[in-house]
Amino acid sequence: MSLQYLGLSEINGPLVILDNVENVGFEEMVEISMDDGTNKMGRVVQIEGKRVVVQVFEGTNRLSLKNTKTKFIGKPMEIPLSKEVLGRIFNGSGKPIDGLGKVFADKTADINGLPLNPVSRVYPRNYINTGISSIDALTTLIRGQKLPIFSGSGMPHNELAVQIVKQAKISEGDGKNFAVVFAAMGVKNDVADYFKRSLEEAGVMENVVMFINLSDDPIIERTIAPRCALTVAEYLAYEHDMHILVILTDMTSYCEALREFSSSKGEIPGRKGYPGYLYSDLSSLYERAGIIEGAKGSVTQIPILTMPNDDITHPIPDLTGYITEGQIVLDRELHQMGVYPPVGILPSLSRLMKDGIGDGYTRIDHSSVANQLFACYAKVQDARSLASVIGEEELSDVDKQYIEFGKLFEAEFLAQGMESNRDVIETLELGWDLLSILPKPELDRIDSEILEKYHNRERAFKRFDLTERTIIKELATDGE
Repeated sequence: MSLQYLGLSEINGPLVILDNVENVGFEEMVEISMDDGTNKMGRVVQIEGKRVVVQVFEGTNRLSLKNTKTKFIGKPMEIPLSKEVLGRIFNGSGKPIDGLGKVFADKTADINGLPLNPVSRVYPRNYINTGISSIDALTTLIRGQKLPIFSGSGMPHNELAVQIVKQAKISEGDGKNFAVVFAAMGVKNDVADYFKRSLEEAGVMENVVMFINLSDDPIIERTIAPRCALTVAEYLAYEHDMHILVILTDMTSYCEALREFSSSKGEIPGRKGYPGYLYSDLSSLYERAGIIEGAKGSVTQIPILTMPNDDITHPIPDLTGYITEGQIVLDRELHQMGVYPPVGILPSLSRLMKDGIGDGYTRIDHSSVANQLFACYAKVQDARSLASVIGEEELSDVDKQYIEFGKLFEAEFLAQGMESNRDVIETLELGWDLLSILPKPELDRIDSEILEKYHNRERAFKRFDLTERTIIKELATDGE
């Protein structure tokens, strides 16, 4: 027998409070009926003895303390699941908004997921090819990894997200068992339209599931959207043996909704006003990536967040960096130079990269090329710093060669445009051509056998049209 509770004790923003309520559970769904026959849904977000706080999905407009009947459903929020979700577009609470009707469900699942036994996790190996050289070569995305993108206001993270969705594929071939789950939180209408239009024009929508939460939608949808997306990803990965890439943008909007929600509950704030449980809340999302023993599928995550004031020590990027396995940082200076994608190489890393590249995965020289490109680009920054003090004309011949290398690296390797889709081998060849303009003694991170096999100065000069540059004269006198 289900009980209905007449009236409310208190209304506070998106929250309603009921007293003398028994036998309810945290996250339990609630149906609120009004006198005019309309219903609103909510969920239990706080229980203090017999006092229950309910967050209302559609907001508390037109609710009063006396015109409502509240019924507790007895189960948490669930989302209908079937393979038909591929190619569909949903709002933040998992309701279809593409005009194609409801999903005929094979099952329903709790959006909060089920806890995974850490012992059952399989160490992530093998890579996902994004077609973007700076990611594939230097911060390789490994299947089952969680690798966030740290961006900033006005940076092209939306364009990068769309490019990754369009180009991402697994290494085994045509990717029939590969799909993308894309969740956008707190985006404006024009950005939402850009996401939809770009993916439809690219012809990849049949392998994408989209969740769109607009900036004027209720904040509760913003906190639910990533959980709906991850529930769909887990279903496709573990019950249909698919490899799923989940892209969550923008996690800053999610955290700000969480802060607003926490404030309305009267909770004591932590750093910069965010709730003290922000770390554990983000963990409940990020830790739903991985590979489970016995399962053929995998869930890989790319959360995208905008750092307020480009501050990487802000609580959101700070806590995200603790939980995840590396980060890809977008650089504002490169963006202002017109480089796309403006991936800042030196602060970016992928902690699982070493176990998913090399012989049997990409190519035997991948690790060596990545290490050497990192080292050389670090020396470029040193040479530029020195040049800003003493002038470029006073630099040594080797430092001038590094300056030239840096210009080519940014113009040819980092900058590739939105329509360029490079496979890993093409990226590695480009890396070798860049390294080959430097003298061999400078390439001290590469085994001599690999260096002899792939170093080709003549091809590098031809590719970058270096015949008329002064670097030729400098390289000709480097003693080789």
